[in-house]
Amino acid sequence: MQPRTADPLLGEASAPLDYTGTTIADVSDFVVSCTMMEDRQPFFSIIVPTSDRPRQLAICLQFLACLNYPRDHFEVIVVDDGSEVPPETVVASFRDKIDVTLLTQTHAGPAAARNFGAARAKGRFLAFTDDDCAPTADWLQKLAARFAHAPDAAIGGRTLNALPDNPYSTASQLLMDYLYSYYNANPNQARFLASNNLGLPAERFHAIGGFDAGWLRAAADDRELCDRWLHNGYRMIYAPEVLVYHAHPLTFRTFWRQHFNYGRGAFYFHRVRALRMEPLRFYLRLLRYPFVKVYSRQVLLLVSLMGLAQMANAAGFFWESVFGSVDAYYDQCRLEKRSPP
Repeated sequence: MQPRTADPLLGEASAPLDYTGTTIADVSDFVVSCTMMEDRQPFFSIIVPTSDRPRQLAICLQFLACLNYPRDHFEVIVVDDGSEVPPETVVASFRDKIDVTLLTQTHAGPAAARNFGAARAKGRFLAFTDDDCAPTADWLQKLAARFAHAPDAAIGGRTLNALPDNPYSTASQLLMDYLYSYYNANPNQARFLASNNLGLPAERFHAIGGFDAGWLRAAADDRELCDRWLHNGYRMIYAPEVLVYHAHPLTFRTFWRQHFNYGRGAFYFHRVRALRMEPLRFYLRLLRYPFVKVYSRQVLLLVSLMGLAQMANAAGFFWESVFGSVDAYYDQCRLEKRSPP
């Protein structure tokens, strides 16, 4: 009988390790268990595009630094899209808390910024959010749990309005909630996921070419990506437990401009994909939606604002159909830093 020796970890006598009788099957089971552990906590690359919003970016990074996820299992890539003053100081203040990298590019739009970040990413999975968003502490945990069961799917979470006292921000988020209820009625066969709370397997993201970098404005580039994802036969899942808070303060002017630009993006999307407009019942249900979801005196105001959003959307759609080619030319001139004739 072999003598017992003191175990430095257990502090008691234990028999020396004996690997006699270990089989190939035992080793295989051990490897499988390690792989399962890796699947439960895979490496994520979090990509955050930003442009001239250092204050919002600092708040976003503060929440990312509080994620309840192993620090050696995720990285943060901030992509500055042509800010007048690159946010080096903001990013540097978090380098002792998380693995964060700052990339800079000349202004080319958020779609191009996300692609730039994804090209430098090391993660098996990409997690996209925006600089005015604050993921909850369990954000990556919840994404990882979903990817453990569907590693090849796109996973989109729920976005919550962080500014409930701002009626414009509330109406804008209420409109997004309606779109999710319409397009993702079956969460396991989702049809639309916004890019501010989106996880994707990196390999498939690159296989379909990432976001369409031709979208210079933050309007419909995520919708186009989702359409292309589904066209390739890939699956999308809506996971409402994957939460991000969105703090986008809006005024009447910025609310109109936001939805005007959504309309411009919708025109481009429909032209590229040759899709029909939604049926009339889609818009009627949209105007009834606040009465179902809102229990306050604000409901009539929110209904009015959602109607206004549709007017702005239609105006943007019409504008793009008439002047889109001219605007695209001037945008290209700005990108190339040359003056139009």
